[in-house]
Amino acid sequence: MPFAVGGNARIRTNISAENAYNSLEISNRDISLRQLRLSTGKRINAASDDVAGYITSRALQARNGSLKAALLTVGDGFNITNIGMDSLDNIYNLMITIKDQTAQAASGALGSDEKVALAKAAYRMVQQIQTVCDSTVFGGRQLLDGNFTADFFVATNAMHELLTIEIDLTFENPEYDVRGNYMNVNAMNTDYFAGVVGLDMKDFYSVSMDDHGIFAIDRIGVTLMSLAKAIDNINKTATYLGGIANRLTSQEDLLKGQITNYNAAISRIEDADVAKEQLQLVKSQFLQQASLVSLAQANQNPQHFLKLISG
Repeated sequence: MPFAVGGNARIRTNISAENAYNSLEISNRDISLRQLRLSTGKRINAASDDVAGYITSRALQARNGSLKAALLTVGDGFNITNIGMDSLDNIYNLMITIKDQTAQAASGALGSDEKVALAKAAYRMVQQIQTVCDSTVFGGRQLLDGNFTADFFVATNAMHELLTIEIDLTFENPEYDVRGNYMNVNAMNTDYFAGVVGLDMKDFYSVSMDDHGIFAIDRIGVTLMSLAKAIDNINKTATYLGGIANRLTSQEDLLKGQITNYNAAISRIEDADVAKEQLQLVKSQFLQQASLVSLAQANQNPQHFLKLISG
């Protein structure tokens, strides 16, 4: 800290000027600092500004980046669940039509021609179900063929271990008790449909005048029961995806809230208080001007004392 030094009747050492110059340097440096903070809007522009705050803010920024990436992952999960639920809803409507046509074929008042017509109409719905299954794709992967499974890493804990929300659409998923999660609804390529063993949807095409097949009087009851079970399984799968979507919604809200809170914490640590910095800048500018005046006055002192030795 500077001290006022008396006995200034010296020419070689001008302590008053040195003190004024040092004060001017301090004022200039403080002005530069305040102008930097005001121009960047940040209180911490380098680690030297606040060592502890710098470490904390950088750690918060790294965590916040991970949360933003997790939020994007949650969005991917939403895409898959929404696409899956929409397709299942479409398949459900087609299945209701098929079941209604099958129930109509059970009427004893219908002849072979009518039953064959109903079977062929149902088969067209089966073909459409296959089209829905084939076109339900995300990221180049089929969602409804019974082979899709994916982990969505939606955040990390304090130990930086990944937290997982899993969407498993395979038959190994124990979510329900019959053939896993019933997601294989490939109508044309399997001998089971929507987790119901023995329901071959291609058999609708085999109904003929001579062989009523699954519309025969001794088989149509089993066909109706299988269709009802398949519809039930499709609905259960949709509710499974709906539950995943609800969990993703909760996770999305959580991540958005955390990102906002982290942004607020980083702002409190890093951002400059504009009013305070402006006030300090005005103060430093005043000291700068005062130091310039003092320095000019102190530099005149040797001239005064030289008059004592002038002859």
